[in-house]
Amino acid sequence: MTTTADGALGPGPAPQPPNKVKAFLRLVMIEHSVFALPFAYIAALTAMFQLDRTVHWGKLLLVTVCMVGLRTFAMAANRIIDREIDARNPRTAGRELVTGAVSVRSAWTGAAIALVVFLGSAALLNPLCLALAPVAVVPMVVYPYGKRFTNFPHAILGLAQAMGPVGAWLAITGEWSWDAVVLGLAVGVWIGGFDLIFACQDVAADRAEGVKSVPARFGVPAALWGARGAHVVTTALLAWYALATDAGPLFWAGLAIVVAAFVYEHTIVTPHDLSRLNRAFFTVNGFIGIALFVCALADLVVRGLTV
Repeated sequence: MTTTADGALGPGPAPQPPNKVKAFLRLVMIEHSVFALPFAYIAALTAMFQLDRTVHWGKLLLVTVCMVGLRTFAMAANRIIDREIDARNPRTAGRELVTGAVSVRSAWTGAAIALVVFLGSAALLNPLCLALAPVAVVPMVVYPYGKRFTNFPHAILGLAQAMGPVGAWLAITGEWSWDAVVLGLAVGVWIGGFDLIFACQDVAADRAEGVKSVPARFGVPAALWGARGAHVVTTALLAWYALATDAGPLFWAGLAIVVAAFVYEHTIVTPHDLSRLNRAFFTVNGFIGIALFVCALADLVVRGLTV
């Protein structure tokens, strides 16, 4: 209500229509691209260094568009497929598709646009990227269904995320690289590991709804031990990648930072105290990607990469 010139109460201003774009970006949590993008950049820049020691900004931009487009499609599809499960979980009951802030039709439209953007940017990179692009899409769609038929959906997520560095390397060289596969596996095992941690907060709801996961099937302590093991393997794979690409001291310094972050992450989350789980999941893992990328970039520049 508002007051008119004569002091009477009149109708208030018309409510503003919701911003559908902002609601969709919240739905897909666009800011979480920070988890996968740094590793795609590490792969792309290392490939450029090996190719001609020059940063190709146009290709790097297309790699970025590919990564964000595919991730946006994957998140939108995940939210659409899981919307009924989300509605019955107190933690996720406020998500946009559950509350109606984003309609299913709008979510599918956004997902379709993101998929077209991904395929279009892959086509602009090279024929091999376009030919393999559908392969990258498959695990993105399978993952949300995974929790319905396997106790290890985290492995499907890891496989999906492992494709990022491999695709980024292919985007630059147009050729297969086992070095990129090692980095991709490191990313996949890393993300699968912290997804084990993240799933611990939903054990009660998952068991009630029959949703499958390692914590729901084997318990929180087992899941946390699994995450620790995954991050030990991640560290070994990153060391393998460093050796395979002749990385210098700055990359190894970045790996030391990653190890310290892993130790901290697994110190603040215990089976009897999940209160700092979000800090471990969002803050620490976001820091890991950015820190390693900064060190890897600095190492490449010191070794002769022309930015």
